[in-house]
Amino acid sequence: MMFLRAEGTAVDRVVPPSSHTANLTVLTSAAMAFLAVFALALSLATGRLADRWSDALARSATIRISAPAEQMEAQTRAVLDALKTTPGIESYHALDEAEMKTLLDPWFGPDLPVESLPLPTLVELTETSAGMDAEGLRMRLAAEAPGAVLDDHTRWRRPLVAAAGRLRFLGVLSLLLIGGAMAGMITLAAQASLAANGQVIRTLRLVGARDSFIARAFERRFTLRGAIGAALGTVLGMLAVALLPAANAAGGFLTGLGFTGWGWLWPFIIPPLAAGVAFWATRMAARHMLRGIR
Repeated sequence: MMFLRAEGTAVDRVVPPSSHTANLTVLTSAAMAFLAVFALALSLATGRLADRWSDALARSATIRISAPAEQMEAQTRAVLDALKTTPGIESYHALDEAEMKTLLDPWFGPDLPVESLPLPTLVELTETSAGMDAEGLRMRLAAEAPGAVLDDHTRWRRPLVAAAGRLRFLGVLSLLLIGGAMAGMITLAAQASLAANGQVIRTLRLVGARDSFIARAFERRFTLRGAIGAALGTVLGMLAVALLPAANAAGGFLTGLGFTGWGWLWPFIIPPLAAGVAFWATRMAARHMLRGIR
């Protein structure tokens, strides 16, 4: 008997050109790639959004002055005098009634009578790049303005960093689960195709074909199907991300969601990875099934 060699596209001819497994493989790869694009976009966007918020809060701080009405002006002046001589402070100013109203409008509406409410006085300050001694400033304020409390936004930054880390982990975990689901579906499709072509495989063995030749035929065919499906799903996923509402149209809820700049290149790694997953899933399935076909 002659031994059949696998050269070029001759290997692919062992696998029937059309079957339900072809459509299943392409559809599965496309769906998984589509979901992978969104998981990747969410993971990248979460990091950018948390970094943006963290940077915005990193150099800003607020001093809240709560004191009786007759002492408010004196304590506010004491706070401003203390800030004037504190190293590491770039700028500062006390919010007036109009600014307080603007600050509270989103929560209480435009009709809130700010002037008649016993609201504390707020002083916003911005640190220099070198930063300030927050504990030293707190001690000074306690001595010179007992009603003043410094908030350096540390309690806001820490949850953001923790949330960003967890969401990035969930994004990576989602990508791994998507890859595992794709591998499982392609494994089932390859096993179904091998089982359906059991008679063809036996005939090939009779004419001298080795199992490695037959396995390569299925590997090439299912890898190509996986790559085509993943490429299609990636393109559709990128289009869907590009069509997401802009931040101003979504009221800020979707700020930063999607890809920016060079980040648009990241989805292009999905089709090669999907092809690799399809290749190894098919190889494992083919080696296992061929041992059972006699």
